[in-house]
Amino acid sequence: QVQLAESGGASVQAGGSLRLACLETGNTARGHAVGWFRQTPGEEREGVAAIHTGSGDTFYDDSVQGRFAISQEKAKNTVYLQMNNLKPEDTGVYYCAADLNGGAWYMVLGRNLRAADFRYWGQGTEVIVSS
Repeated sequence: QVQLAESGGASVQAGGSLRLACLETGNTARGHAVGWFRQTPGEEREGVAAIHTGSGDTFYDDSVQGRFAISQEKAKNTVYLQMNNLKPEDTGVYYCAADLNGGAWYMVLGRNLRAADFRYWGQGTEVIVSS
């Protein structure tokens, strides 16, 4: 079992920056995939970035490549999403998710970051980017 809690969402102007945090508690000793997703009303959750907590390898969706950075602080069991040069289209509720079984990261290696592959989810944190 894993519990996830996001924080750091806020309202910012376009061009601004935010850092989201995802605190993991529970059975997280073994390396596993942690992903960040975002969702807007009426839309499916979209994969933004992912990290493997064991290897440190990362993945980014093309829409955020070069603007967002995912990282981890193992001592705090926390995964961060640094978001720079924010755009109005980055607006949404951001969720972090974890998969302990390896299936999600296998898909990420094929450049498929899919919500359906992640079992554990946080409650989300809202990001609003105004123009």
